[in-house]
Amino acid sequence: MLVPAKRLEGLGASVFTEMDNLKRELEKEGKELINLSIGSPDRAPALEIRQVLSQAVLDETQYGYTLTRGTDEFRKVCSAWYLERFGVTLNSETEVLPLMGSQDGLAHIFLAYIDPGDLALIPDPGYPIYTAGLILAGGEKVAVPLLEENSFLPDLGKIDPDIARKAKIMLLNYPNNPTAAVASLTFFEEVVEFAKQYDLLICHDVAYSELAFEGYRPVSFLQAPGAKEVGIEFHSVSKTYNLAGARLGLVVGNADVIGNLSQLKSNIDYGVFGPVLKAGAFALSSVQDSVEENQKAYQRRRDILIEGCASAGWNIPIPQGSMFIWAPVPTQQDSVTFARELAREAGVIVVPGVAFGSCGEGYVRIAMVQEERVLQAAVQRIQQFLKKIGV
Repeated sequence: MLVPAKRLEGLGASVFTEMDNLKRELEKEGKELINLSIGSPDRAPALEIRQVLSQAVLDETQYGYTLTRGTDEFRKVCSAWYLERFGVTLNSETEVLPLMGSQDGLAHIFLAYIDPGDLALIPDPGYPIYTAGLILAGGEKVAVPLLEENSFLPDLGKIDPDIARKAKIMLLNYPNNPTAAVASLTFFEEVVEFAKQYDLLICHDVAYSELAFEGYRPVSFLQAPGAKEVGIEFHSVSKTYNLAGARLGLVVGNADVIGNLSQLKSNIDYGVFGPVLKAGAFALSSVQDSVEENQKAYQRRRDILIEGCASAGWNIPIPQGSMFIWAPVPTQQDSVTFARELAREAGVIVVPGVAFGSCGEGYVRIAMVQEERVLQAAVQRIQQFLKKIGV
């Protein structure tokens, strides 16, 4: 049998595999599970968005290739949305590129800029594709700790200057997955100066910019003066409008970087399905009532989990954004052991923090991806479990 390429050896975090195996094992035993692990929206897109998508699917002219740059309509709508939402001006011809979900671009940006042996600054804990994309390109990871004492922001002053000079890319993600931390415009202004000092390409993942609570409005990295000179930003239409399976995102910012990523992708795919682009354009340009309703729904979910766990003695910081809760392990156990026991004893599946990097140890990630009644049931199970183990 042929031996697979060595690049596969670093893919697929063992912790995710272990938890998935445990989930299947418990299902075979007949245990009823509540899965709060995967960050996939469970809610449907607004009816109007589904109607636009349905009508476009029935249009016989919509089945050709859209090519990498997508449609003029979608790019122009993205540009208008960025101006309205963030006050950021974008050239729709050169500074906007549609993606098959933001993960598409996050994975491929490394192939466009990283040669074997090149360094990249990757947040720890961090979304797994940041490391996986780097590995596939043959790059070397320099983990940048995200610690609670620094509000889960990278401490730029503690990054070794020699390492920073050698690195080519720095990944950022706010609102953050998995920590749910947020970043200010002041922080992004510091990042721009850091990038200019060390000639770094900043790649900011802002997938959860429209999932924030109590009136909080996340900022764009591109709002910082000079940001377009040093970076790009990835946004997820899929997450914002519950179109996860339809796979739609965008990357905006530095024209040269967008052009190079577009060149790479033109050799890989033939663009996003036309009806999906039409639905996305409609979603971004229509009244944003569904976004506000989505925010309120996730805030109610957040409160059910936070308040329910607190009543059992598990005090968890209240997130301002994202669909995740980053919860400190309430026992003396490591994150894997705690998550394993919570699954076995309570039937609630969460992700051990160490799955996102060594600095994630001591936490678990809880995804708010179930209806309120299911989350209430999960809270009851968690309360009984914590009482049983004496928290």
